[in-house]
Amino acid sequence: MKIGLSTYSLVREIRSGKMSVLDVIQWAADNGAEHVEIVPFGFTLVDNPELIDAVRQKAEEVGIELSNYAILSNFTQEDDEEYEKEIARVMKEVDVAHRLGVKLMRHDVAWVPTPPDKEGGMAGLVMYDETVNIERFERELPRMASACQRIADYAASYGITTSVENHLYFVQASDRVQRLIQAVNRPNYKTTLDVGNFMCVEENSVVGVRKNLKYASMIHLKDMYFRTKHNPGEGWFPTSHGNYLRGAIFGNGDIDTWEIMRLIKEFGYEGYASIEFEGIEECKMGARVSMENARRMWEEV
Repeated sequence: MKIGLSTYSLVREIRSGKMSVLDVIQWAADNGAEHVEIVPFGFTLVDNPELIDAVRQKAEEVGIELSNYAILSNFTQEDDEEYEKEIARVMKEVDVAHRLGVKLMRHDVAWVPTPPDKEGGMAGLVMYDETVNIERFERELPRMASACQRIADYAASYGITTSVENHLYFVQASDRVQRLIQAVNRPNYKTTLDVGNFMCVEENSVVGVRKNLKYASMIHLKDMYFRTKHNPGEGWFPTSHGNYLRGAIFGNGDIDTWEIMRLIKEFGYEGYASIEFEGIEECKMGARVSMENARRMWEEV
């Protein structure tokens, strides 16, 4: 398995202007990453071919691979024209992935707005039951699957495998991810398996990884702290059913990361795994220690 870094891990540095995406690639190489996953937060590529080429050239210069290109998208629009526009937009992002030289691309399938609670946060159980429940998932599934089929077929002309990540609540539980993959039914459509994100919908991460590892084209290594019922304050966000999570340095949180790494090794996964650090610690320190911990675990399990 090749352990590397998602540029999203250093998004605070990018958005502050302290680092560019090219700086992040250099930093990743300097800190032992075997690859970099490109996530265009804090910068854009689809309208900037010069930067696409610069990213590819920088990776070649520092001797690091580009693994995956990951973007946001949403196919739950009720308006047919907006739905078609979104599919066309994502196909242009597939062109970006091809120009970058990557063979993996994650695009989302749904972004479902959630109602605020009385304190201005998310509504926990009410949000999940009323907004992203299984009835709505089944209702939206045919359009989501059709969009993913068309994009996967387009990506296949470049030899690119597309994927859905288990995040954003609506398609996050392992069974929903499997349901979508089976509905799409394309050999080049899989999942970007985020080992931490199952926690957001109250699913044990070890269980989620065990169930979906066979569908993974890409892995995100992430850790979380978990607290029940009461909001601990800044840095914490709600789960689907009213508990709270906070990003952690990989290996420091409440997820059984050792068992997850053991499962991945036992399965024989030999692809890319990106550290996706989302903690409140200084992000370069958090990303560096996360990579170090992941490498050590991988050697020892």
